Amino acid sequence: MGRFAGYQPNGVIPATLLAFHEDLSIDEAETRRHLRHVAGVSGLNAITVNGHASEVHACSFDEQRAILAMSLAEIGDRLPLVNGVYADGGLEAARIARMAAAEGASALLVFPPNSMSMGGQLRPEMALAHFKRIADATDLPIILFQYPMATGLGYPFETLMKIVEAVPTVRAIKDWCADPMLHERHIRSLQGLSRPVTVLTTHSAWLMASLTMGAGGLLSGAGSVVADLQVALFEAVKAKDLARAQRLNDRLYPMQQAFYAPPFLDMHNRMKECLVMLGRLKRAVVRPPLMKLSDAELERLRNALRQAGIGPDGALAQAAE
Repeated sequence: MGRFAGYQPNGVIPATLLAFHEDLSIDEAETRRHLRHVAGVSGLNAITVNGHASEVHACSFDEQRAILAMSLAEIGDRLPLVNGVYADGGLEAARIARMAAAEGASALLVFPPNSMSMGGQLRPEMALAHFKRIADATDLPIILFQYPMATGLGYPFETLMKIVEAVPTVRAIKDWCADPMLHERHIRSLQGLSRPVTVLTTHSAWLMASLTMGAGGLLSGAGSVVADLQVALFEAVKAKDLARAQRLNDRLYPMQQAFYAPPFLDMHNRMKECLVMLGRLKRAVVRPPLMKLSDAELERLRNALRQAGIGPDGALAQAAE
């Protein structure tokens, strides 16, 4: 049972990064420092660990358990922790879910199994069985991670609706459908249900546009760097303060352009480098297959931080401008 009983995913949920030593082992002290900094941002709903942002694909089961445990020890009394469930098989997904519940997570972020990329969209019963197996393992709230259909891992709209109907613990989706028309359909359909399912956008490259469609929150790795600006933007949109939202979006724009440029898989690598530039992390070590960024790309990131007005003291003081 999570430490925050009755937790409901909504609002701003950053996904934090994972610090490594030069030998690629986990740097617990620096990871905890990063967690403290992000958790210090006012207005957050929760923090996600063991997601894409923390290179979960390169972490063993025991490491994922240790990451969750250290995160709970550091900030678990301040904010709910959402734990990623990244597994290609249903049995392993259920094992991770049970572990997360036993450790004290408040919710699960369930990634689509990569094993379903070769036509799984044609067998909706597979996706349904996957979520039922996880829900049988624990009653923690589930955030379903919706991928773009082009990846082969996105759930067709009809399948998505069947899952949320059949698995009541699915309380939200992290929507990365990458299709504005479908994204708006998700927002209107899921949040309009008699048992509403929150749409947490992860379209961070066009965040303001997504939020103005009515998304009930956002779950984003960019929150590891700009959580304060994300909170300010989310609140401005909720308040229908267009002018303030546009000002905030102007500051986020250079960071979005830098983070999400091709190759897309380097987005969290770039965020880690920005934290080093801001003095919030000692080193930007990533696990393979990720590799160190070029000097030219590092200079582009420095320029983006300057254009966004984010310096070593962070953006908190300017977020309300």
